[in-house]
Amino acid sequence: MIIVLIGYMASGKTSIGKKLANKLNYAFVDLDDVIEERENASVTKVFKTKGEIYFRKQEALYLRELLTTKANTILSLGGGAPCYSNNMDAVLNAENTTSIYLNASIPTLVEKLMKKKAKRPLIAHIETEEAMAEFIGKHLFERLQFYNQAELKVSIDNKSKDEVVDAIVSELF
Repeated sequence: MIIVLIGYMASGKTSIGKKLANKLNYAFVDLDDVIEERENASVTKVFKTKGEIYFRKQEALYLRELLTTKANTILSLGGGAPCYSNNMDAVLNAENTTSIYLNASIPTLVEKLMKKKAKRPLIAHIETEEAMAEFIGKHLFERLQFYNQAELKVSIDNKSKDEVVDAIVSELF
């Protein structure tokens, strides 16, 4: 089975994905890591040097390849991946695949992203919590139509990573 984790940045797709993979004895794959390995450059550098259109084409190509694996895998997608190139359709139509939206409220995301914004070029320039909330709200509005197509939705609000993993496992099995 392939379990695909989707959600906004800082929703825990990577950290929860690794814990879930460990608990289920599945492989863990982060789509952004695959892109970086194959392109021999960071996601940020690929965006800067080759542009978003090139990045999104490669992202779609690698995603479709990963969706054909027969191994039990937790696959974490970048926050924008479900929103481009019919990627969400590819996930929903892939054999033996379940999609999970790690849902977080705007206040939860603001709290998490204000601490990590220096490492995230897209939001590094945002100074205040109010500006961050406005940015996230606009982005989420654009992305929710894709995120909400996931087969399962699990809230991360006010939960530890272990609690989220347990909630996922109880939903799946």
